[in-house]
Amino acid sequence: MTTVSPITDAERAWLEALPKVELHLHLEGAIPLDALWTLVQKYGGEPDVPNVEALRRRFVYHDFPHFIRTWVWKNGFLREYEDFTFIAEAVARDLAAQHIRYVEVFFSPRDFARHGLATQPLTAAIRDGLDRVPAIEIALVPDLIRDFGPENARATLDELDDVRALGVIGVGIGGSEDEFPPEPFAAVYEEARRRGYRTSAHAGEAAGPESVWGALRALRADRIGHGARAIEDPALVDYLVQTQTPVELCPLSNVRTGVVASIAAHPAKAYLDRGMLVCVNTDDPRMFHNSMADEYAALREELGITRADVRALIRNAVRSSWLDADHRAALLAEIESHPAWQDDPDD
Repeated sequence: MTTVSPITDAERAWLEALPKVELHLHLEGAIPLDALWTLVQKYGGEPDVPNVEALRRRFVYHDFPHFIRTWVWKNGFLREYEDFTFIAEAVARDLAAQHIRYVEVFFSPRDFARHGLATQPLTAAIRDGLDRVPAIEIALVPDLIRDFGPENARATLDELDDVRALGVIGVGIGGSEDEFPPEPFAAVYEEARRRGYRTSAHAGEAAGPESVWGALRALRADRIGHGARAIEDPALVDYLVQTQTPVELCPLSNVRTGVVASIAAHPAKAYLDRGMLVCVNTDDPRMFHNSMADEYAALREELGITRADVRALIRNAVRSSWLDADHRAALLAEIESHPAWQDDPDD
């Protein structure tokens, strides 16, 4: 394991300025705290959250189940379609300010049926907010949410056909991975593929390598979300290297939820060195108090990744995206022509 000194201010500025791509980001977990505070004030009833700082303190977790409970609590402040337009615009502006050029963002429509919200108008409300920020391109990936079972997942899939033109390009499955394995969702994923949707699955986060194998063998997922625990099975790592299955790493998220003990213990560098097709993402950045620059800085400081590694991870994100080939080539050309990309002082 390599440990290096903290990065300099100049290197931090370089990480901030780099054009970036993110493939594993949850809209509801990326709401800037000031925007979420506006919604807390709108709906009230939280005497233990009197200000933004108290709200920030709510986003510290004992373990992964505690994170899920906090996620459900936070989503209680999203009750009207206009709330989704509001947060989508706020999230897009926040991402654009970080020089993120392209994002494939998860959102969880079935979570909000309890408020009487339907998938189609909810999706339209999100797209309305995103379209107010033309500086960034954001595609939509509905989370079918394993906790609600295969029947609800299929119902959500059926509803998506009406809003596909709003930039819905694929589906994913998140939620309580340790309680709901992937295999029961095989038929839903097969139908999603038949309809032309791309597929991702959270696996190897709260559950071990068997969950990743299930996502690969039963769901035949195009990408694996997280995959941190794949390292526990050398045969699985070999398979991921051989097949070049993209893996959406979320290092700081894994530390915040206790999936790994520290960045120093995270397999990101080992995966990269083995030749796995991995990219770096923030997952729920305003619930984990992280940014894309923070992710790269942490990997730099604790695992010794180089500037060349950072560029490789960004290229991997473009390569792993669900853009068509021409669009991917254009995005990569735009990124590689950026002045910050060309800046190459010694590591």
